[in-house]
Amino acid sequence: MNMEKIIDENKQGEALVLNTNNKNTRKLFIESYGCAMNFSDSEIVASILAKEGFNTTQNLEEADLVLVNTCSIRDKAEQTIRKRLQKYNAVKKINPRMKVGVLGCMAERLKEKFLEEEKIVDLVVGPDAYKDLPNLIKEVEDGRDAVNVILSIDETYGDISPVRLGGNGVTAFVSITRGCDNMCTFCVVPFTRGRERSRDPQSILAEVNDLAEKGYKEITLLGQNVDSFLWYGGGLKKGFKKASDIQKATAMDFAQLLDLVATEHPKMRIRFSTSNPQDMSLEVLHTMAKHKNICDYIHLPVQSGSTRILKEMNRQHTREEYIELIDNIRKILPNCSISQDIITGFPTETEEDHQDTMSLMEYVKYDYGYMFAYSERPGTLAAKKLEDDIPEEIKKRRLAEIVALQREHCAFRTEEFLGKIFEVLIEKESKKSDQHWAGRTSQNTVAVFPKENYKVGDFVMVKVNDCTSATLIGEGVGFSDNN
Repeated sequence: MNMEKIIDENKQGEALVLNTNNKNTRKLFIESYGCAMNFSDSEIVASILAKEGFNTTQNLEEADLVLVNTCSIRDKAEQTIRKRLQKYNAVKKINPRMKVGVLGCMAERLKEKFLEEEKIVDLVVGPDAYKDLPNLIKEVEDGRDAVNVILSIDETYGDISPVRLGGNGVTAFVSITRGCDNMCTFCVVPFTRGRERSRDPQSILAEVNDLAEKGYKEITLLGQNVDSFLWYGGGLKKGFKKASDIQKATAMDFAQLLDLVATEHPKMRIRFSTSNPQDMSLEVLHTMAKHKNICDYIHLPVQSGSTRILKEMNRQHTREEYIELIDNIRKILPNCSISQDIITGFPTETEEDHQDTMSLMEYVKYDYGYMFAYSERPGTLAAKKLEDDIPEEIKKRRLAEIVALQREHCAFRTEEFLGKIFEVLIEKESKKSDQHWAGRTSQNTVAVFPKENYKVGDFVMVKVNDCTSATLIGEGVGFSDNN
C-alpha cells in the first residue's frame, strides 16, 4: 500500500537495545515495526527474556535470538518484514546457532502458515502470548518449531515492568489498554489483538511512579483506543462488550485516569494515543484543560470526510459529529494541535467523497497527518464484502492531492509559532547539527535550538524565529518553571 506521512519522526524498523544484566550471556536482537504499541510490547518482551539470560544487542551477527515485532495493518508493512527475514536468513547461514522469531500482529494473522512460507522462522508468537516465550524458546532449542498465537480477553502485561529499549531516558510509553472492539471494516487490529481490555489503574500509576523516580520527564498513555479505557476491578466479563450500569457507577474511565496521573505527577508531561472520535468525551477535554502538564495535542483519526464512506468503513461517527468534536476541542483547548489518519480510495469512493475529505481538511487544518491509499487486508470485513473498485491511478492521484494539501496546512500551523515563546522538552541532539538540541512543544511540534548550557531532559523556553513545514527553529531564552 502506498503511504505518505507528514511528521518529523519515524521509528519504523528500529533495532532496540539495552544492556540490562552483566550476568546474562545470551544475545537478543529485537526489531520493531508499526505502531507505538509494538515498540511498547518489545520492551515487555525484553523484560521477560532478561530473566531468561538475554541481553539486547544492536549487532545482528552476534545474536543468539532474533525477534521482529511485526505490523499487519498495511500490506507494505508485511512486505518490509519479509525483506528483513531475507536479511536474517543471510546472517543465519553464517551463525547457525541463531534462532529467529516473529512477534506481533503479522504472527497472529498468519499463524502456522508463517513457518511454512518463511523456512527461516523458528517461532511465531502473537501479541498476547509473550509470557510463554521462555517455553517456546526451549521448544526451539529442542529442535521443534514453536507457535503460540492464542488471543486473550484478560492479558494486559500489567504485572511486568518493561525495560526501556533504545530510549533517551526522557520519554516513555505506558500501555493502558489492549485490543479494540470497534470493527472498522478496513482494519485487522480486532483480529490480531483481540477484544478491548483495560489495565488496573494502580499498576499504571506504579509504572509511572517508577519512571518518575528514574528521571523520565514525559509519558504517553498508550492503547489502540485509549478513550475506551474503563476499569471497574477486573476488566469486562467474558461475553460482555460494556460494563453494567452498576459497574459503571464505580468505574474509572479515561478522563478519571488522566486526572489521576496528572495530579500525582504535576512535573511530568503526559500525552496519550490513540483516540477514536466516537469515544472521546468532553470530560477528557476538560481534564486536559485543567492540567498544565497534559499536552495540548490530540491524534484524532478521521479516515474520510464523507459520511457515506464512514458508514461503509463502520466508523461510529459522521462528518458532522466529527466537526462538532473539532469545534469543542478548539473551544475548550484553543492551543491544541490535532493530527489525522486518512484513507483514500476506499471501495465505492466517488470524486464527491474525495472532495468531502479535502473540504474537511480545509476546515480543520491539521498540524500533520498519516495518509494512505486503500488496499485490501485479508480477513477484514471490507475484503470480504466490498470490491476494491477504485483504480490504482485514481488512488495515487487522490492521495497526492491529500498529501499536498496537508503540506500546506503543516506550513500554516508551524508559521503560527513564529515570534512566540514555547516550552520545549529536550529529547536528543538534532539530526542535522551536533550544535543543536531537538525536542517537542506541548503541541508535539519538533523544535531545534542551540545547545548552549542546556542538556537532554531540560524543559527550556524557546523563542521561535523561523520554521519549516515540520520543524520550529529558535533559541533558548531560559529554563522553564517545570524543571
